[in-house]
Parts: sequence; structure tokens; C-alpha cells
Amino acid sequence: MGLFSRFSPIVAYRDLRLFLSQRQPYEFFFLAAALCVTTFLIYAFMKDSYVEQEYRPKIIYVEQWPADRTDAQIIAQQKIDAPIKAKALTEQKAREDAQRASFKRLDDKLKAMGI
Repeated sequence: MGLFSRFSPIVAYRDLRLFLSQRQPYEFFFLAAALCVTTFLIYAFMKDSYVEQEYRPKIIYVEQWPADRTDAQIIAQQKIDAPIKAKALTEQKAREDAQRASFKRLDDKLKAMGI
């Protein structure tokens, strides 16, 4: 806290005015250009930093089943679960195919550049 106890905004403002009054006019142009380039680069990195969320499958840790289930009950439950499982597998295959296609496009571009 010792550093901020000696800080005065009024003195800082006066010091900045004194410093800027001793600058040449072309230095203000370079200051503005440097600020614009820096601001643009920070904005570009922020805009480009979008990352798709990773696919996380729904995990079922434990399913409780009665020990005295009959085969008919097991088959009935499998008939209920089969379309859900097939749909999930189809969606996963579509995601994998899309990912594979994007990697193929990237590989083709890199081969065209000779890399």
C-alpha cells in the first residue's frame, strides 16, 4: 500500500501534460498509429479465439435392475433402448464424418501448398 499512498491523480495528470507538451507533432501520429495497431491485434486475437465445445457423451454410471427380471422384461427394455442407441450412434457417426471431412480439406490444402 506504500506505493499508492504516494500516488496523486492531479500530479500524474500534470506530469503527463508536461511530458506531452515536450513532444514533437509527428510523435503524436506515431503514438496514435501504435495504439491503433495494438488495439486491432488484441481485437483480432479475441475475435479469432472462438473454440467449439468438445463433445461430451452422456454417461450413465449405474442402472439399477431388479435381480428377478424375466427375459421378457429384458427384451422389452432392449426394444425401448434400441432406437435411442441407434440415434446416438448415427449422430456420433455424422460428427465423426464431418470432422474427418474437415481434416481431409485441410490435408488437401496443405498438400497443394507442398507441405
